[in-house]
Parts: sequence; C-alpha cells; structure tokens
Amino acid sequence: MDDTPKDWLQAELQDTLDEDIEIEMEDATLSAEIRRIYRSHHPNQMDRKLYFQELLRLQAELIRLQDWVSYYKEKVVVIFEGRDSAGKGGAIKRITQRLNPRVARVVALPAPSDREKTQWYFQRYVPHLPAGGEIVLFDRSWYNRAGVERVMGFADEDQVEQFFQDVPEFERMLVRSGIRVIKYWFSITDEEQQMRFLMRVHDPLKQWKLSPMDLQSRVRWEGYTKAKEDMFERTNIPEAPWYIVPGNDKKRARLNCMSHLLGLIPYTDVPHEEVKLPERVFNPDYEREVLPRELYVPQKY
Repeated sequence: MDDTPKDWLQAELQDTLDEDIEIEMEDATLSAEIRRIYRSHHPNQMDRKLYFQELLRLQAELIRLQDWVSYYKEKVVVIFEGRDSAGKGGAIKRITQRLNPRVARVVALPAPSDREKTQWYFQRYVPHLPAGGEIVLFDRSWYNRAGVERVMGFADEDQVEQFFQDVPEFERMLVRSGIRVIKYWFSITDEEQQMRFLMRVHDPLKQWKLSPMDLQSRVRWEGYTKAKEDMFERTNIPEAPWYIVPGNDKKRARLNCMSHLLGLIPYTDVPHEEVKLPERVFNPDYEREVLPRELYVPQKY
C-alpha cells in the first residue's frame, strides 16, 4: 500500500519524459543520410539525459515564475525575433509547455489585413499586451517593420524611419506602465540556416514551415544582416535591451534562453493553499446509463 504513491509518481514522470522525447524527435522522419549529415555538423551534441534533467528543472522554475506573476499581478512581455529557422518556435514551445495557458500565452500574428495597414502601426499589437497576472510571448512582434517588411519592400524607408523614432518611446511607455519588456534575438550562422532549410525541404512534417518569405530570406541574407544591425543600433535601449541567443545548438539555446529569462525577473515563492482531494460522494440511488457504442472513438491502438 505504501508503494502506491511512489509507483504512481514514477509512472507520471515516465509519461512526462515520453512527451518530451516525442517533442524532441524532430528528425524522426528524415532519411538516414540527412541525419548523418546533420550530426556531422553538430559533433558536440548535448547529452540527452542531461538536457532533459535541465529542461525539467527550468520548467519547474518557470512554474514558480508563473505563480509569482499571477499572485502579484505582474505583467511580462517577451519578444522573440531572429533569423528564419533560428529556433524561436522551439524555445517558445519549451517555455510554455507546462505553464497555464490562462497565464502565459503566445501571440503570433498573421500578415496585416488591408484595414490594419491603414492603422497606427502599433495598434494591432496593443490588444495583445498583458493585463495584471499575465505573460505574453510574441513569436515575432512589432519588429517585423525593422526586418521582413523593410527587407522585402513592404514598408518604405520613411515608414521604417518613423518606426525607429517611435519604438523606443513606445517601449518606454510600456515599461512605465508596469510591463516588463524582454527582447531576444536568436542568431544562427549562414551555414546552419542552409542546413535547417534543407532538412525542412526533405521532411514532410516540416515542409509547411517553408513559406515564400522563408525562402527569400536565403536570397536576402545580407539584407537581413544589415537590417538587424540597424535595428540593434536604433532600438537597444536601457529600459528594454536586446539579448542575443546563439542558436546553432538548439538544445543549448533553449536552456540558455530559459535560464536567462528566469534570471531577469525577481520572482519568489508565493503562498499556496494546501490542496486536498475531497472524498467521492456516492449516491446509492444513482445508476449509470449505458451509452450507445457509436458514441465512442474506435479503439485502434
């Protein structure tokens, strides 16, 4: 009888680990040759066991951070920018994997509509900013204007210059209102992006990630580099500085980003009510009806 809770906890931990491994098997459908080439370019892979130990430890800390944000009605914005295929989405996925979606949510806006194109540039982002007790992670943000819109010609130089003049004051306004603004840039090398794009081309589970804009980012590598340098120079302000995450090694990039994020916010433990499982109430007069078989999902597995 004494072993039952321990056995249950062990089974739950194993199930959790299985979920992590399932997420991590990103090259499962790749050919052996593509896997061999990729691994030859990444000879110093982080030990899988150590990676999962650190991932689970950091995710436990993120839950403490979430509780602190919720309890004290803090407001946090985390911006993720970087090259296409640099690993922003993977980092966001691991950060939010065990958090409450009512507290931590991801915002990934599509291209602006015709109506939105006529609005004040920041207008469509403002409704997604956090209220008290919320964390918002922007998978790309208002910095689209300094990057893809500028490089691809969707915004002219006057609009870009207006953005550079406005964005520091916009972010200072957010900070003055009590929002913590944290900005990450995921950086990878030219060769690493080429390798990841080739993997997506040959992986049917990832081909959807290759948009026409992504393909153009290969052609316009130098244009994006110049745009990034201008963006850092004009928008790296003390109230909301940029932090660069070297992303060639996906696992290390995720862990480093999570660890750094936790280090930026002075979270502490907060009071919790003791959780007790109530006793099941049995009604001797209740009889459970048998439901029709066609309502059930077929048991194929």
